[in-house]
Amino acid sequence: MSSQENKHVESQPTILSYVRDLPNLCSLAGLACTVSAIYLSILGIYYGAMIGMIWAVAFDWADGLIARKMTGRTGNDRTFGGQLDVVIDIVSYGVTPAILLLSYGGFEPIYLVGAFIVLAASAIRLSYFSTYGLSADSKYTGLALDNNSIVLVFLFLFDSFFSEANFSLVLYGVCVTLAALNVSQIKTPKFSGNPISVYVLSVYTLSITGIYAWRLL
Repeated sequence: MSSQENKHVESQPTILSYVRDLPNLCSLAGLACTVSAIYLSILGIYYGAMIGMIWAVAFDWADGLIARKMTGRTGNDRTFGGQLDVVIDIVSYGVTPAILLLSYGGFEPIYLVGAFIVLAASAIRLSYFSTYGLSADSKYTGLALDNNSIVLVFLFLFDSFFSEANFSLVLYGVCVTLAALNVSQIKTPKFSGNPISVYVLSVYTLSITGIYAWRLL
């Protein structure tokens, strides 16, 4: 190994050194909420899963705001943070809704189709965004994935108006519709970078948490 290669190896930061970065810690906190939502979905505690899902969105939006306000972050810090976001997004907005759908449908085989559509659309949507980023007018192409969780969390406010069988069909239809919008050519604004949108999400998150916590009691 040449001296130049030795220098490169020695200067390369350790994997866990990136955990000290505050935006990455925020991203991991969102991942913890996502894991909780998946766990509660499997157990059938859907109101608890909704709380985990909306807090995952809140932490996802917060990490970007924190990153933009911090100084001294290197290009590698930003690249690592961006990659971490993408990996966590596929779990939060792809895997979680897919498992939610499967669980609410009693893990019947027909729900595997919907779960695949949701997860495939999420993977395609994130791959497209990683390739092309925002459009020329700073908008997303296709519905951003975080909107999926926001909509699904809102949808469960009305589950008591339906029988379990009927609501499972409603959930199936909404999940597939969101997946179609994720990979469509519609243009949607980047709400996560707007201070007003962040304020609205904060109020929404706290309100949703209170409502579902009360229902769990």
